[in-house]
Amino acid sequence: MPAAARWFRVIALVEAVSWTALLVAMFLKWVLHVQTPHEGGVPVVGPVHGVGFVVYLLSVLWVALTLKWPLKTTAIGLAAGVPPFGTVVFERHVQRRGLLSRRTSRTTAAAAQG
Repeated sequence: MPAAARWFRVIALVEAVSWTALLVAMFLKWVLHVQTPHEGGVPVVGPVHGVGFVVYLLSVLWVALTLKWPLKTTAIGLAAGVPPFGTVVFERHVQRRGLLSRRTSRTTAAAAQG
């Protein structure tokens, strides 16, 4: 498995964990009305998740260019960063389809071209 694919898998998981942490922090702030100076952790977790989101988007572009993903797959991968846990669902999808291995992605790209 190429380095880009390995990093993509890790980053997809990290982004999903940061989403979870942000959802918990927002629950503490907005539902339980935690009145600490940290507002349930949102001021800390929010920027961490923001950085994780941007790094995820960059990792999708990196692996898409490295493994020559079709444009549709790349667009779905980028969109998967928006809903909570979409990164993990997408990562598992491309793993099952063999799009994270160099040999299979070239074969898939060649088949898509004709």
